[in-house]
Amino acid sequence: MNFPADLKYTDSHEWVRQEADGTLTVGISDAAQDMLGDLVFCGDAKVGETLTKGDTACVVESVKAASDVYIPVDGEITAFNGDLDANPEKINSDPYGNWIFKVKPAAGATLDGLMDAASYEASVKAA
Repeated sequence: MNFPADLKYTDSHEWVRQEADGTLTVGISDAAQDMLGDLVFCGDAKVGETLTKGDTACVVESVKAASDVYIPVDGEITAFNGDLDANPEKINSDPYGNWIFKVKPAAGATLDGLMDAASYEASVKAA
C-alpha cells in the first residue's frame, strides 16, 4: 500500500493535500479503496455547501459497500471531480491522482489533528 508523505490523513481514510492557494484537495486513501473494492459510484458532493469538520461531503460505493467521505475541516466545497461520475474506478487505479472534492477552509480551520503518513500507515496496519 502507498502512503505519500506529502499528504495528511484522517481516521476515516481521507487524504488531504493543502494547495498553494490555501484550498484543500481531498480523496480517499489507497487503504480505503482497497477495503472497499471495485468502486461503482462516487458522487453527491454539493458544490457551494458549507460543512462542519466530520460532516458527510459525498459518498463512494463499491460492489460490496457504500461509504461516506467526510470533510476534514470546516469549510465550503468548491469543486467535485466530475471525471469520477462516469469513471469512479479511476480511484482504484490511482487513489492519490484522482481527488474527489476541493474545500475552501473556513477562517481559522487548520489541519491540526490530521495524521502524517507514518502515523496513518501505523493505524492502518494496526487495524
